[in-house]
Amino acid sequence: MSTDRALLKVLADYCGAAAESMAYTLLRTAHSTFVKETEDFTCQLLTPDGLTFASPKGIGASWFVGLDYGPVLPMIDNYEEGDICLTSDPFSGFVATHAPDTHVWKPVFYHGELVCFTACHVHNTDVGGAVPASLSRSLTEVHQEGIRVPPMKIMRGGKFNQDALKIMLTNVRAPTQNWGDLNAQIASVNTGERKILEIIERFGIDTFKSGMGELLDYAEHQARRIVADIPDGEYFFADFADEDSVGGYPCRVALTLKIHGDSLTMDFTGSDPQLSSSLNMPTGGHERHALVTVGLMLVLSTLEPNLFLNCGTARVARAILPEGSVMNAVPPAAVGMRSLICIMTQGIVLSAFSMALPERLAANPAGVPSLMNVKTADARGRLYMASIGPVGGGAGGSASADGGEGCGSTHSFVRNTPVEINEAELPIKIVRYGLVGDTGGPGRYRGGLAMIMEFQLFAPNSVVTARNRDRSIFSSPGICGGKAGARSLFLKNPGCGKEVNLMNSDVVACEPGDIISLRGSGGGGYGDPFDRAVELVVDDVRRGFVSREHARSAYGVEIGADLLVDEAATRRMRSTRKPPSGGEFFSYCDNRVNFERVWTRERYGQLTDFLSQLPVNWRFFVKHRVFRTVQESVDENKESQISLDAIFGQIRSEFPELAAHG
Repeated sequence: MSTDRALLKVLADYCGAAAESMAYTLLRTAHSTFVKETEDFTCQLLTPDGLTFASPKGIGASWFVGLDYGPVLPMIDNYEEGDICLTSDPFSGFVATHAPDTHVWKPVFYHGELVCFTACHVHNTDVGGAVPASLSRSLTEVHQEGIRVPPMKIMRGGKFNQDALKIMLTNVRAPTQNWGDLNAQIASVNTGERKILEIIERFGIDTFKSGMGELLDYAEHQARRIVADIPDGEYFFADFADEDSVGGYPCRVALTLKIHGDSLTMDFTGSDPQLSSSLNMPTGGHERHALVTVGLMLVLSTLEPNLFLNCGTARVARAILPEGSVMNAVPPAAVGMRSLICIMTQGIVLSAFSMALPERLAANPAGVPSLMNVKTADARGRLYMASIGPVGGGAGGSASADGGEGCGSTHSFVRNTPVEINEAELPIKIVRYGLVGDTGGPGRYRGGLAMIMEFQLFAPNSVVTARNRDRSIFSSPGICGGKAGARSLFLKNPGCGKEVNLMNSDVVACEPGDIISLRGSGGGGYGDPFDRAVELVVDDVRRGFVSREHARSAYGVEIGADLLVDEAATRRMRSTRKPPSGGEFFSYCDNRVNFERVWTRERYGQLTDFLSQLPVNWRFFVKHRVFRTVQESVDENKESQISLDAIFGQIRSEFPELAAHG
């Protein structure tokens, strides 16, 4: 049967409200700060095949609206009423994407027939493993990243699987917290079940069953209409994480976006090989995996704010994810920090689309927020383990507005934790928390500012983990003449003789009295900064967003100590400025410009082509060997003599095992 369009809209609202009820239940009953304050969780309604057809708006991790439980549902035999299932294994169906993400789902029956599923996930602050909070780029295999639970029934007929619970809770550092969050998840899926049955009673089972598929089709129709209005063509963009391992070389993610009619392809060929660190993404090569389609969802919902988001939205796209690459890692790859590459990928997708629609989409946002976790103790020795919130940066500037301050578009679902909550739940002192001037990329519309958090610890053997540390070396580019945002900064004991620049360290040992300072990065600017309205520059100076010195050097505006504009000096500086160079769409920071003088697009493509022909377990090693050899030539001022073919030949001769490859 085909549902009337007006009735379908009403059904969509009811299903969305059911998902929101699930989300509010989870939010209000969770125990960990990372769930009840930061809101790193999802809730969704699933078709019998596992496709998300409804999810909340504005509550929780709204970037996972395209979750597909299809690969994991058949791993459970014989669903019965009262069953609740769980998994946290990233390589079992590729639904849980790292061990801290615990996914729970429940079959919903109506008169004995399985009609749909309710599901949710939370990010647990800690699931055991080698480090507090479980995640660090230093980890090299998935077995180090905490307990992984394969798909199983955690409840049978409404009763807990006590043996499984004992194993799970024994292997974590804060079992009471994990137990509380698990109970919140169970309450959430039970709420969803109750709401679904109410909807069926109201609309009838036939309308509900046909409506699920029609909601997917409706979202697809909306998405195709949006894509059809984007100019056809190929758009290439690549970006780099600072390090592919601790103290390693940059990690590249490359995208060729192909728009063709009302469909598109996102080809990630040319991205780095699978890494011997935890930055890998476990996608299983799924061409519409939720980790890969987040950026697409952001773009489409920006172009059409009333877009109904679900798995149908992603049908307009297919992703090419080479096996054994950082975009499609194979076991036993570590994947705990997949969020760094995932959020970087979102920015890459946004940047590729911005080339097609520069007047409608913004410059590159600040990038990955650092998620801060603290393990410490009070004066009595009682252990505390909690997240104290994300520290990120701003959104990119656009053709009509500055980027949002302190909250880039690619991580805007992650809420900040209030200072009062942090100090109430942990024996720490927040020393500073706010925005940092001069960090947004200059432009006619500037990038959003970075945030800063400084806090002091008071117990020996405290440990701070800063997940997703990045942008200490490279920063977010500007577009259409706008400039790159500022880089991030991570310090221990700033401003004193004991200051240590922690760069991208993500596990930091601390002693009583130590102060940790973390500043995020800035969003990229849009348009020539010298075209920015003078009054906007003055407003920025008055608010502390831009210093007088930066107003002069970046915007050509001379402002006196009395905050009045020296109009003559301003006219002189702006009239004698150097014209924008080259007409390049993107403007990069100096570190990236210098890096790509050596590692050009063509040379990097040559490298990834060679690596793709090698066995997976050799690729990371060979990449580092090639980078090291190239760097030696640069250090000896022999840059013009670099021949990757010659380097490849040397490696084959040194390692006969590779002679037959490449």
